[in-house]
Amino acid sequence: MATSGALEVGDADAAVSRVLLAVVADADRRRLVRGVATEPARFRLSELKGRLLRSRVFEDPTRLLARLRRRGFLAEAPDGRSDRVYTVHVPEALRAALQGEVDRAAPDPELEPPPPDEPAEIRSMDGEFLAHLRAVLHDRLDATIAFGRTFHVDALAEYLTDLFGPALALDSQIALLQQYALADVPLLAPTGRVTGATGFHLALFGPPGTGKTFSIDDMVRGNPRSGVPPHGLPGRNRYCGGITPAQFLRVGASYTGRTFNFIVPEFNDWFKYRGMVEPLKLVMEQREVKWETTWGTVGPYTFRSFFSVNYNVRATGASDYWTTIADPNFAALEDRMLLRFHPMTRERFRAVEASAERLELGELEFTLAGPLRDHLVLLHAIAARHPLVAHRFPPRPVRLNAGLYSRLRTVSEAALAATKEPKFSPRLKTRAVKLAAAAALLRYFADPTAPTIEIGAEETEFARRFYAEEIRAREGRRGQAA
Repeated sequence: MATSGALEVGDADAAVSRVLLAVVADADRRRLVRGVATEPARFRLSELKGRLLRSRVFEDPTRLLARLRRRGFLAEAPDGRSDRVYTVHVPEALRAALQGEVDRAAPDPELEPPPPDEPAEIRSMDGEFLAHLRAVLHDRLDATIAFGRTFHVDALAEYLTDLFGPALALDSQIALLQQYALADVPLLAPTGRVTGATGFHLALFGPPGTGKTFSIDDMVRGNPRSGVPPHGLPGRNRYCGGITPAQFLRVGASYTGRTFNFIVPEFNDWFKYRGMVEPLKLVMEQREVKWETTWGTVGPYTFRSFFSVNYNVRATGASDYWTTIADPNFAALEDRMLLRFHPMTRERFRAVEASAERLELGELEFTLAGPLRDHLVLLHAIAARHPLVAHRFPPRPVRLNAGLYSRLRTVSEAALAATKEPKFSPRLKTRAVKLAAAAALLRYFADPTAPTIEIGAEETEFARRFYAEEIRAREGRRGQAA
């Protein structure tokens, strides 16, 4: 009979415990017929090892299994010849014990080391932005305005497609458009009322190795080790690869009243910390954050910045969208972020492989990195009413139009006609509108006398293609845009 109490597993066995917990749950379900147990719960060692490999856990499970046998939770069945078979005596008790060890192994946010000196970090980032802006105004202003007169979303797409090919270009394009959108320019309805702003959170969701980090980090901040120059805003992207969510909640108070972008390469890890899911939802919603612990209270403060994140999950193919969204935190991101789903298809594998090969061979020419970054810095300063430019360039809102919504509605109606149970949210359309508005910002200098920035045919078509592709992804039919 299984005994109670803690298993006292080590750090390595904690990862095995998480996978074994799922294996035991499946074994428990298999033995039930119409809710009645017809045989003992069993699983094979090969089944466990296969799950461990798919979860990228490379620890040997036999040590934990031996401990569970000694404690009476498991017994090795005599019919296991070439493959060991384990019988679970009391599945509920074993699952409870494993869950307890998984919870105990999770980091405790109250025991985190102190956060970094964030005011000093902000001063450094402000100095970096100011230095770049002064260089643009002093040395490259005329060239930057000339660049902006002809630059638009299709030119950006062409540049990125030449670099990475059509399968990968859109991710970098959206990441760079998010950099323009960070200015949080007001969105003006046809009635003259402000109904939103351009800023949005970005999440790339899918298995590792699909090029997500390159899009949200290397292209934005640059990567000198691989020869990728920065394209994003200097001094406005806070890299969070080395801090935990508990530390982030503490440093977030330093950004009250400011707008930055927080790049998180492993956002899925943040959700594994106990008590972090609800505070992270508040942060993503840009609502008031108050985090109470036994050692004190953080906040309340209001977070006005944005995220660019990778959320790594294990998926098995282009049509396996539902395997991906089985992750319990998927809805939290889908409801609050512009979320791109990335299956590892053969097409995407070949595209990532070819792009990496060209990068390593020095064949990629990032010709627009400098002009694009100067343009981005100048537009951000204008929208933020920076004193160095406020007297010369007025900030202008982006005007929404009914034609954009009508064009997007044709996409959703076509998808609704093909299914009785749509698997995409109306929020996806809102994300497409934000993307069109962000793309329109590139045209600020195209007509410098206009009172507003208009969303044109190119921006509308770009939003339509994005909307159609993401609907197909959520229907499990990812492919070329319709």
